[in-house]
Amino acid sequence: MVDILHRIAVEGRTTDDVYQALATIDGLADWWTEDTTGGTGTGEEIAFRFPQGGFDMKVLESEPGRRVLWEVVGGTPEWIGTRIHWDLRQEEDWAVVLFKHEGWAEPIEFMHHCSTKWASFLLSLKALVEDGKGAPAPRDVRVDNWG
Repeated sequence: MVDILHRIAVEGRTTDDVYQALATIDGLADWWTEDTTGGTGTGEEIAFRFPQGGFDMKVLESEPGRRVLWEVVGGTPEWIGTRIHWDLRQEEDWAVVLFKHEGWAEPIEFMHHCSTKWASFLLSLKALVEDGKGAPAPRDVRVDNWG
């Protein structure tokens, strides 16, 4: 198994600010995809829809200001059964986000694409929390012919 790993730090904000962007439908729609529905409580499912398709996530953990964990239960076969971790910690005036998309069966070309897209969406999350304006799909950065 292989994982996608990223780290960002959000300046001048708290982990609670980042948590709101990760654990509310409005927050998620403001940085990842505008077409986000469902529930964000533990055991609930969130539906994320993009022009090229979509994903369904089951919320496994949601701890305010500290952690969000999803399991992919619907969407692209390569994603089914993988888990997406958001671990948060405060370092002085910075809210640090450690991101992990774990459980990929193998490092196929699609994983390379997804790693790049996750990086662009993490920058969208950072912009939303710092400046109030993210770049969710369909207004996201196109990185190749896959979206």
